[in-house]
Amino acid sequence: MKMIAGLGNPGTEYAATRHNVGFMLADALAARWSATAWRTKQDALVAEARIGAEKILLVKPLTYMNESGRAVGPLLSWYKLDASNLIVAHDDMDLPVGMIRLRKKGSAGGHNGMKSILYHVKDENFPRVRIGVGHPVHEHEQVIRHVLSPFSAEDAQKIREVIDYLLPAVECIITEGIDLAMNKYNPKKAKKTKPQKNDEEQGAENKTNEPKESIENPEQTERSRTTDG
Repeated sequence: MKMIAGLGNPGTEYAATRHNVGFMLADALAARWSATAWRTKQDALVAEARIGAEKILLVKPLTYMNESGRAVGPLLSWYKLDASNLIVAHDDMDLPVGMIRLRKKGSAGGHNGMKSILYHVKDENFPRVRIGVGHPVHEHEQVIRHVLSPFSAEDAQKIREVIDYLLPAVECIITEGIDLAMNKYNPKKAKKTKPQKNDEEQGAENKTNEPKESIENPEQTERSRTTDG
């Protein structure tokens, strides 16, 4: 059994905000897998689905973002699951809007919802699905206002596209493991290409690399002639 916790805030006023991309992914997974209806359990909404023989629990904490662990921790205990059976999806301001990053484990990275989960689960060894929501456009804009604001029309389209991209990625984590999923779905870093050299620079380099002619020592040359004679 696997548990997928999508983080966010309950209530229609938060449904379309940046902080709720975890909820958005959970809803999309529920639709993809024809999950059961959402029901309330242990301070969370829970739906059940299956991928082959694997039972999946989809979880949306109702504790508000900063107390996410207060729902996730007890649910893990209730179902007798180890942290390794948990997958958490959440927003990430350090990634541009629409960028994703799958991680095998790690710290909270400054995310309050993740801090709460780590505090209650007491184990960092579980996969994370990080969904980029970007930094505030203006430096003076408050972070809280940023994450609780809705996406622009352009960014909302990027989020819809990235949610679709993540559906098979999450399935891959479940069926083939986080390592393979990271290798397959994490964006690849572009290789740095060396700048092309102009003809003048290339010519100078070729001249530098040319083998230097040996300069004979006049005294040695004269001595050699005398010996040969």
